[in-house]
Amino acid sequence: MRANQWIPWVFVLLWSTGFTGAKLGLPYCGPFTFLAIRMALTLLCFAGLVAALRPSWPTAPQMRRQWVSGGLLHGGYLGCLFAAIKLGVPAGLAALVMGLQPLLTAVLSWWLGEQRFRAVQWLGLALGLAGTALVIAGSKGLALSGNPGIAFVAAGLLMITFGTLYQKRRGQGVHPLTGTFHQYLSAFCVTGLLALSFERGDKVVWSGEFIFALGWSVLMLSVLAVLLLMRMLRDGDVSRVAAYLYLVPGLTALQAWWLFGERLSELALGGMVMAAAGVALVLRGGNSSSLNRPGRQTGAGKG
Repeated sequence: MRANQWIPWVFVLLWSTGFTGAKLGLPYCGPFTFLAIRMALTLLCFAGLVAALRPSWPTAPQMRRQWVSGGLLHGGYLGCLFAAIKLGVPAGLAALVMGLQPLLTAVLSWWLGEQRFRAVQWLGLALGLAGTALVIAGSKGLALSGNPGIAFVAAGLLMITFGTLYQKRRGQGVHPLTGTFHQYLSAFCVTGLLALSFERGDKVVWSGEFIFALGWSVLMLSVLAVLLLMRMLRDGDVSRVAAYLYLVPGLTALQAWWLFGERLSELALGGMVMAAAGVALVLRGGNSSSLNRPGRQTGAGKG
C-alpha cells in the first residue's frame, strides 16, 4: 500500500484519540491551561525539527496566513472542544457533533464554487450525516440540550470547518514544518491568553494520567496527526479529506465506551456503519472537480 493510501487511516485513528485524551487530562487542570502547555511543548518539538532539517522559511504574508489557520484550527477549535468537555459534554458526543464537519465543508466548498460533486458523493455525504445523527440519538446527545458546553461544541465545529477551508485556499505553498510551527505559535498565543484570562491561579496536578495525556496529545496529535493532515490537504481536495472525519465519531464513541463507560447503544452502532458507508461512497465517487479561480493560491507545499 502506498503512503498516500495509508496516511488517511493513520490520521483518523490518531485524531479520534484526541477527544478521549482530553477527557483523561482535564480533571487535573483547566482546559485552556492544558492547551497552553500542550502548544508550548509542541512549539519546542517543531523548533527542533526546523533547526535539524532547515526547511524553507515562509514569507511575511505566508506567515500571517499560517497564523490565521493556527488560530482557527488549533487555538479556537481545540479551545472550544476542551471547554465543552470540561463542562460535562461526553467525549463521544463532542466527536459526534464535530462529525457534521464533512457535510458543512462540502456545502461551503460547493457554494464558494471551488468544487463540483457527483451524485454518488452527495449521497455519501448525506449518509454520513444521517449516520452521525443516529449515533447522537443513540447516545446522551438528546439529554444535553441545556448544557452550555453544547454551544462550545458548535463554535468548535465552525472553527475547524473554516480553518480547514482557509488552510486549503490560502495556506498552501509553505513547507509543512515551518507552516505548522507558525500555526502553533498562533495557537499558543490564543490559548495562553485564554488561560491567563480565565484560569489564572488554577493549579495543575502533575499526575501520571495527566502526563500521559499531555505527552500523547503533543507527540501523537499535535505533531504526527497534524503533519498527516497537512499532507492530506496538500495532496487531495478538501471534501475528500473531510469525508474521512466521518469515521472519527464512531472510533471515539468506542474509546469513550471502553475507557469511561459512556453509553453505546445499538442505534449508535448502526449509525457508525452508516457513516462508514457514506465515506466509502464519497471516496469511490472519484476526485471532485476543482474550479480554481484566477489568482487563487493553489500551489502545493514543498514538503
